[in-house]
Amino acid sequence: MELKANERIDDLQRGGLRVIQRTDAFRFGTDAVLLSAFAAPRKRDRLCDLGTGTGVIPLLLYGREPTITGDAVELQPDMADMAARSMALNGLSDRLRVHAGDLRRIRELLPHAAYDLVTCNPPYGKAGGTLLNPAESKRLARHEETCAIGDVARAAVWLLHEGGRLCCVFPAARLLELIDALRDCRLEPKRLRMAHSRADKQAHLCLVEAMLYAHPGLRVEPPLVIYDESGQYTPELRRIYGLD
Repeated sequence: MELKANERIDDLQRGGLRVIQRTDAFRFGTDAVLLSAFAAPRKRDRLCDLGTGTGVIPLLLYGREPTITGDAVELQPDMADMAARSMALNGLSDRLRVHAGDLRRIRELLPHAAYDLVTCNPPYGKAGGTLLNPAESKRLARHEETCAIGDVARAAVWLLHEGGRLCCVFPAARLLELIDALRDCRLEPKRLRMAHSRADKQAHLCLVEAMLYAHPGLRVEPPLVIYDESGQYTPELRRIYGLD
């Protein structure tokens, strides 16, 4: 496949899957990998990834469960095009479709109550709370300029059938904001896992699964620790990355 300027192909180390990324734009990180493992797609799930960026989350989910099908939505047309080319690179264009569009107008893009699983790695920077990155692609990926967590929750409610799941990763310090936004939309948090860079550090990310129209009842899972005392990935992280 012919690449555009500043693009490269990276191996996802999972079943031969590869993703196209730009060296001068936002690239996926550990949080996307953690989310794909936490979401644990089920056989024949129909999924939708909101704010897909490079398309890495649908690819990683497919790597975990190759019976899934679904859609991905990306605001930036150039990023959506790149994600679509990553699907084609892996021969998945007929299973994982990428749509250029605004998740705040999801009703114009995708059908109602048609999905089992919605995933999102939303921007972490609170509107008005952090310095904005001058590069547009990085700014939109990192700051709530066009996508607040409430927007994600409202889009998920449109997409999911009753009992469908929304899985997202978010800053641990903003966990209560996330839960409030979810419950305001009748997305009931059912599973929570906190991620720590090291065992002796406070959590910096939270992974949350919420279910549409579910009864209250939250399961708090054991902490997820990324690095051991020597600065190497923990055994669990190595398994998540497919290194063992």
